[in-house]
Amino acid sequence: MRNYILDIRTATSHFPGIGRYVTNLASALAEQLRPDERLTLLGHPAQIERFVAEQRASVISLLCDDSPFTLQQQWRIPQLLRAQRNTAAVSLYHSPYYLMPYRPGLPTVLTFYDLIPLRFPAYVSRRARMLFRFTAQMALCTARHVIAISEASRRDLLATFSVSPERVTAIPLAAEARFRPQPRAAVEHVLARYSLPAEFLLYVGSNKPHKNLVNLVHAYAALPPTAPLLLIAGPWDARHPDARQAAQQLGVSERVRFLGIVDDKDLPALYSGALAFVFPSRYEGFGLPVLEAMACGAPVACSNASSLPEVVGDAALLFDPNDVRALTEAMQRLIEDAALRQRLRENGLRRAGTFSWRRNASATLDIYRCMADIDA
Repeated sequence: MRNYILDIRTATSHFPGIGRYVTNLASALAEQLRPDERLTLLGHPAQIERFVAEQRASVISLLCDDSPFTLQQQWRIPQLLRAQRNTAAVSLYHSPYYLMPYRPGLPTVLTFYDLIPLRFPAYVSRRARMLFRFTAQMALCTARHVIAISEASRRDLLATFSVSPERVTAIPLAAEARFRPQPRAAVEHVLARYSLPAEFLLYVGSNKPHKNLVNLVHAYAALPPTAPLLLIAGPWDARHPDARQAAQQLGVSERVRFLGIVDDKDLPALYSGALAFVFPSRYEGFGLPVLEAMACGAPVACSNASSLPEVVGDAALLFDPNDVRALTEAMQRLIEDAALRQRLRENGLRRAGTFSWRRNASATLDIYRCMADIDA
C-alpha cells in the first residue's frame, strides 16, 4: 500500500488561494487513486469532514490542530508522519505551503506559488523579506520535489534559489467546474443583489500594490464619461488605500465602485455578467481570476507580465501593466468592439477548457508515484 499524505491545514479563509488549490487537488486525487494507493488528509477535523462524508475508502484522516504559523508543528507533525510509516509500504508527505515541518521524516513534495515578497521589496518589511527567504529556502531544502503553479513561477524559483531544475515541475491550476457561463436569470439576480447596472467592467482580486489598481483607475479615468462602471471586487487591505484615493482625486469615484469581498457563490454570475474582465497585475504566480473569468465567458484584457500570457494564450488582449495609455486603449477596444468581445469570449472558453483539476491531480500523482517507486 502506498500512502500519500496531503497537508490541508491551509484550507481556511486566511489562505483563500492556497485553500482552493488544496481542496480541489484533494478531491481530484481521490478520484484517480489506484487500488494499492490511499490518500491521507492531515488537518483539522472540520477541514477533513467533507471528504470523510463522501465515504471514500481510499481517503483517511490524520487529525492535527497545529497552525502552519506555530513552532510546535516542527515536532508534532513529524511524530504523526513517522507513525504513518508503519501503516504503508511507502509513505510521502505533500506540503502546499512553505511554512511546514522542515524535518518531516518522510520524502516530501512542496508546492510553491510566487516570490512576491522578493519581487516587490518596497511593500514588504526587511524582516518579512528575510523571514520569507529563510523559510522558503528551508522548505526547498526539505523537499525532494517541488511543484510550481506555472512555468513563470518555476523560472523565478530557479533564478532565485539554489534548486536543481529537474527537481521542479510546473503544474498549472484550473478553474473549478462551477465557473461556467451562467443563465441570464442567475446573472440578473446577482446584479440586483449588488445593485449593479447591466453593463460594467470587472476586476476581481485584492488591492495589494502589485495588483496595480492605481494604474487601472488612472486608465479608466481617461475613458469617456459614458464608459460602463468599473467594478473592483475582492478583499480590501486598508494599508493600501491608493486606488480609492486616485478615484477621488481623478473625479471618477462615482463611476468606480469598490465592492469588497463578494460571496463566493456569486462570482460565476458576476464574471458572466461583465462586459469585460480587466486584470492589470504586475506579477502573478498563476492568475486564477483570469482563468475563472474566461471559463465564465467574459472577454479578458490582462497584463503581459509573469505567468499571465501562458494562462490566457491567444484568448485575451495583452497590455504592458506600466503603460496606462495601453490599458485605456485595451478597455476602449473592448467597450466599442462587440465582434472583438465575441471572439475573445469564444477563445477564452476554449482556452479555459484546456485546464482542469483532473489534469493537475494526474500530473501530481505522477510525481508521487515516481517518488514512491524510488523508495519501494
